[in-house]
Formats: sequence, structure tokens, C-alpha cells
Amino acid sequence: MKFLSYLLVYRRFLLIVLTPLLLLPLPLIIKTKEAECAYTLFVVAIFWLTEALPLAVSALLPAFMFPLFGIMASKEVASAYFKDFHLLLIGVICLATSIEKWNFHKRVALRMVMLVGVNPAWLTLGFMVSCAFLSMWLSNTSAAAMVMPIVEAVAQQIAKAEAEVDALEMSCSNGSINPALELDGRHAVQYNNVCSTTCTIEKEQEKEKEQVLKNLPPAETGRKSKEDKYSGIFKVMCLCVAYSATIGGLTTITGTSTNLIFTEHFNTRYPACQCINFGSWFILSIPITVIILLLSWVWLQWLFLGFDFKNMFKCGKKKTAREEASAQVIQEEYKKLGPMSYPEIVTLVLFILMTLLWFTREPGFIPGWSSLFPE
Repeated sequence: MKFLSYLLVYRRFLLIVLTPLLLLPLPLIIKTKEAECAYTLFVVAIFWLTEALPLAVSALLPAFMFPLFGIMASKEVASAYFKDFHLLLIGVICLATSIEKWNFHKRVALRMVMLVGVNPAWLTLGFMVSCAFLSMWLSNTSAAAMVMPIVEAVAQQIAKAEAEVDALEMSCSNGSINPALELDGRHAVQYNNVCSTTCTIEKEQEKEKEQVLKNLPPAETGRKSKEDKYSGIFKVMCLCVAYSATIGGLTTITGTSTNLIFTEHFNTRYPACQCINFGSWFILSIPITVIILLLSWVWLQWLFLGFDFKNMFKCGKKKTAREEASAQVIQEEYKKLGPMSYPEIVTLVLFILMTLLWFTREPGFIPGWSSLFPE
């Protein structure tokens, strides 16, 4: 056991030393360029899988090993590490850092959610549209990480409001008010107005669930009822962020690194074509993105919440406690941002300028500004 503990402690060092030595017979016995290239790839792959070295360090090993074995010249290997799309990716990362630092992403997401409303279905669509829009210009992971704290704050406020309404309903059904559960003046009017409506809805829901819950113990019945109430909206709000971040990354070349890699390889393999640019990619992808986003929204709604078109499109409908809680937390979060600061304005101007330059570089139907620099 002591020997195994030592192996566990020094596993990284042993992998770094033993991996090249154990694979060394491959280039020594076969003695071909293919074997030497395979040796390099196997070493890098093992280091990547085991993370014996940091991923960035392992990725630099071919820059040393390819010239060592004579597979490629150092000039060719070095040029492969800094292509055009690498510089483009660096610019996008710099812009994303500025957007995240000055909370411009939060302002965009909250404003979009406020525009669509606080009905659970429209609230989900608002989060999906805002996350997809951010993912068009930022990486998928960054967009999801930026929107998820807003979703979590809204979900927590919904749970808090539902718990207060449940407590109020219990006191209404008992004919008395528990002093420990009394609401302050700001919330009392709101929940007194929705008390009767919510009580009716809860009675109907209890009748539907009576057959399922009648065989459960009392404690298990209460727990099951609350889980059913909250799990659907929480699941769909979390999944919508993950789905929309991936879908939004399809829209632009800079939306995700795989788009940049494909563009670079395509232009390298077919240099005479040069038919893929920011504008052509966007025109091709935006209809696909919209269709997939709407289908994902419909699927998530049907799977977790169910579609109630009458309530979704009914005008002047009184908001429920859940919708009031959602609207309240969204408005409070937006007020915390205050007016747009100077760094936010500069970030917005640079973002718009960068987008316009991308679209007008090679529009396709007219000469772009790149024609001014033919060399």
C-alpha cells in the first residue's frame, strides 16, 4: 500500500518520464517518417489524456519534436501555431473580457428578458434569446457562465415567493394568520390579491395529484408535492441556457472555435474559392439558428411545463405570484446596474464597430473595404 501511495504521489513525474521511453522503440525499429510522426502524436495524446503536463505545454511539443525528427522545418511548424484565425480569436477574447468586466452582458440579458415578459414560457424564451445572442460573439462557455447567475437569482426568488404563498394559503385555509408568517406592507397587498386565485389553482392541482400521492406517507407527500411544483421551471431554465449557448455559437464564425478552424482549413484546402466570410456564414446560419432555437424552446416547454396557449397569449391577464417574483427580481437586478458608464459605452461602440467591419469586409454583392488593401 505504501508503494501504491508513492506511485500516486509521483504519477505525473512517472508519466512524463516513462511515456517517451516506453514508446521510443516505435521510431527506432520502424525508422520511417510516419512512425516518427505517430510517436509524437501518441506522446502528445497521452499527456493530454492524463494531464501530466498542462494542456498548453503538451500542445507545444510538436514544435520541438517535428524539427527534431526532421518531419517538418521549424519555420513551417511555427507558422502553424499562429494563423489568421488565432489573431481573430484573440480580438474576440479581448472584447469578451471587456464585456464581462463592465457587466454589459448582464444589461443585455436583463433588457431582453424584460421585453418578453415574466410568463414562464416567455421568460424561458427571453433567456434563450439573450444567451444565444451573447454566444454569437463570445464563446459558448462564456455566454452560459454569464447568463447562469441571472437565471439562478430569478429561480431563487420564484422559490421564495412560492413558499410565502404556500404559507399564506395555509393560514387562509385555517382561518387565522400565523404571526411568524406575516408579510411586510410591501408584499401584503400583492399576496392578498393572489391568495384567492392561487388557493383555487392549488385545490385543482391537489385533486389531480391525489391518486398519485395517496399511497405515500404524509412527510413524503409534502416533499413530493413541492418537488413537482419547482422542478419543472428550474430544469427548463437551466437547460435553456445550455442549449441556447450552443445554438448561438453556430451563427457566426467567431461564435465558437470549431467554426474558425473549419474556415481556416477550408480556405487552405481551396485557396481559389475564398467564399466563406463573416457575412456569407451569417446569412447561411441565421435561419438555421432561429429554427433550432424555436424548436428547442417548444420541446423544453412541452417536456417540462406543457403548452398553455390560452394563458401565454392572453392580454391583461393577472400575474401569478411566480410571475410577480420573477418581474421583481429582474427589475431589481437591472436597477442595480444603474445608468450606462463610460466603459460600457466604449465597449458598446467597439462591439458595433467590430461587427460592422466584419460584415462589410467582403459582403459578396458589393466590393468590401478589403478591396482597398489588395496586397
